Amino acid sequence: MAEHTYKQFDADLEMVRARVLEMGGLVEEQVNRAIDALINGDVKAAEAVIATDHQVNALEVATDEACTQIIALRQPAAVDLRMILTIIKTITDLERIGDEAAKIARYALRVYESDRIITPRYSEIKYMAGLTLKMLRESLDAFARLDASAAGAVARQDIEVDEEFHLITRHLITYMMEDPRTISTFIDLMFVVKAIERIGDHAKNVSEYVVFMVKGKDVRHTSIEELERELK
Repeated sequence: MAEHTYKQFDADLEMVRARVLEMGGLVEEQVNRAIDALINGDVKAAEAVIATDHQVNALEVATDEACTQIIALRQPAAVDLRMILTIIKTITDLERIGDEAAKIARYALRVYESDRIITPRYSEIKYMAGLTLKMLRESLDAFARLDASAAGAVARQDIEVDEEFHLITRHLITYMMEDPRTISTFIDLMFVVKAIERIGDHAKNVSEYVVFMVKGKDVRHTSIEELERELK
């Protein structure tokens, strides 16, 4: 009887872990499609991102309910409890990444309205988005492999994303000052860039939750140097 109970507990834990990875794959796809919609002027792709945001929300609700049930029925402790808490926190950040993807898609639709005077160049935004997607993939991979050491690399990438955010913002402000006709379009792009920066923040959060799950250390709001010391 006890062996059966333990096997079912393990199966329950594996099920919610799998849902996190499913949700992570979905939001990664959403961000990719939203950025492609912006860069290529793909209205249908943007509309699809907005229309499927409810799938991310549904996965968050289902996974949260499953975790609540596991806590109530199994009363997990130690590393099992840390895993459940990590999953609950992670799905919150993933849901917010999905929200940011939908936000980018909505701005993509606005940028390509027929009365816009200018079509911007997107090379800097594309590069920044690539950095944040790399952070997201590495954070999810660290979660899948229970690899706390990846958190340091993700944190360092977040610094580069923040630097790109400030650089692009300065460029957009300069363009608006030089040509007031661009103001409407470039204000929208500033919101896009902020959304991409927030995706990086959420990806960094996920990597920090992995450290908590594996090592039992809460490394939120710590410097990179402190984080790397914890990982040694």
